[in-house]
Amino acid sequence: MIVLGIESSCDDTAVGIYDSERGILSNVVSSQVDLHKEWGGVYPELAAREHTKNITAVLDLALKEAGLRLKDIDVVSSTVAPGLIVSLVIGSSAAKTISLSLKKPFIPVHHIEAHIYANFIYKEESYPFIALVVSGGHTELYLVEGFGNYRLLGKTLDDAVGEAYDKVARILNLGFPGGPVIDKISKKGQKTLHLPKPLSRKKEEHRFNFSFSGLKTAVLREVKNSKVCQIEDIACSFQETAVDILVEKTVDAVKEFNVKDVVVAGGVSANSRLRERLMEESKVHGFNVDFPPLSLCTDNGAMVAFAGYKRALKRPEGYPLTVETKARLPLEKFESFINSF
Repeated sequence: MIVLGIESSCDDTAVGIYDSERGILSNVVSSQVDLHKEWGGVYPELAAREHTKNITAVLDLALKEAGLRLKDIDVVSSTVAPGLIVSLVIGSSAAKTISLSLKKPFIPVHHIEAHIYANFIYKEESYPFIALVVSGGHTELYLVEGFGNYRLLGKTLDDAVGEAYDKVARILNLGFPGGPVIDKISKKGQKTLHLPKPLSRKKEEHRFNFSFSGLKTAVLREVKNSKVCQIEDIACSFQETAVDILVEKTVDAVKEFNVKDVVVAGGVSANSRLRERLMEESKVHGFNVDFPPLSLCTDNGAMVAFAGYKRALKRPEGYPLTVETKARLPLEKFESFINSF
């Protein structure tokens, strides 16, 4: 089965092609990072305009790299939720048009589901497992008991961790996006600041929830009040605290639900310190931890194609083209949502 996947939930225009026999055949991403730098974040109208301009060229290149023609595609998939609605509509409309013209099944994909299953493109999954989803728009913990069977354990109550990285980078005048640059300069610094870890006390209602707004504000306060702290030390102190929060709650979930496997998904899964810490904790507490390859951490079409393949196995006839795009749609409600059409 050859599956085309289109991803346009935010600012990356991406097309990937997955073959159930040969694996990833192509994975083309057109990034808009340079265009959004002056805004310090993604500007929705600009993102939508660039998706419209780039989608055809990205599709053509993905087909060329795969050595295929459009008629060789068996299934067409695209991200339909969640994300910027003006961006989602462009990618899903392109996918639906291809599906209609080829008379091939259309498979809607949830962005978070695609990120989680990027871990399993090259290996078999083993259930149940804990999924830590960390990106610019999401920070969530799930208990995954099967494909399509998700239990939300906790989520951020304010900023996502990737968003906090971007805001701290802005405070330190490090540019956008903040994650890679803070990760890099943290290696040159030391943890000299004692920063707060919101929701770290194990009150049952917030045991697995996250909060990063207070941490970001604490960094801002330190920058305003301190005249001696080095930027490298501030960045290191922030990263160590943010990673502590993520790791502690993930390990707590592993213990609570007695699972042996953890997967990390989303753009922040590329963070070197998060990888180091979770690997260390996995050895101490006896669980396995998986991260996607760096090429599959950020938004890409290959993960959408693979998630589309997994869902096509469950429903090979596909879904109606009337399936809507949604800016917000919890992963645990996705199955019932798409089955309502």
